[in-house]
Amino acid sequence: MSAAYFITGTDTDVGKTTVAAGLLHAARLAGKSTAAGKPVASGCQVTPKGLRNADALALLAECSLPLSYAEVNPVAFEPAIAPHLAAREAGVALTVQSLLKPMQHILGKHADFTLIEGAGGWRVPLADQSNLSDLAMALKLPVILVVGVRLGCISHALLTAEAIARDGLPLAGWVANIIDPKTSRLEENLATLAERLPAPCLGRVPKLKHAGAEAVAEYLELDLLD
Repeated sequence: MSAAYFITGTDTDVGKTTVAAGLLHAARLAGKSTAAGKPVASGCQVTPKGLRNADALALLAECSLPLSYAEVNPVAFEPAIAPHLAAREAGVALTVQSLLKPMQHILGKHADFTLIEGAGGWRVPLADQSNLSDLAMALKLPVILVVGVRLGCISHALLTAEAIARDGLPLAGWVANIIDPKTSRLEENLATLAERLPAPCLGRVPKLKHAGAEAVAEYLELDLLD
């Protein structure tokens, strides 16, 4: 049976793609077919084949189904700024509708395990008053939350979980990504997150020297997902 999730983070640069690639790799190790989508990405490099985003490439590398880069990342911008600002500068209308069809195409592949990765945190603006969270709502996907564990992460995690619930989507699980291993009272912070977040912890990813998908997968438990 196929399963699909929207993966988001408590902020930008919390290791969302690192965890997403790890989850996809773990699914492949379990014998599952995999697919992924990164609907919009800024901070892309100019290449002979067009704009390429490192996060989208990392996801594509863990897709077992034959997908093109354009399928995985249909909207790419060069400046490393908020997507709605990059879109405005490029004269592109960044709407939920413009992102919905390409992500439905990915989901239509019916991989055993599919991840759609957001950009930054939950409330990333798109055009007008819409947000990237509206895309998750339109896709009706359960959410996996990557918590960047550092000072202040508890409030960020709980507020994000509240927003996800208010938007009517289930929180399927969360991952503790230890950004700052020197966080004061680390174990106590992780225990508080476990007590207060209404979903299972899918794993604790330590600060790794080489945080490749294979290394990260070792710390994740897909079996805890419904």
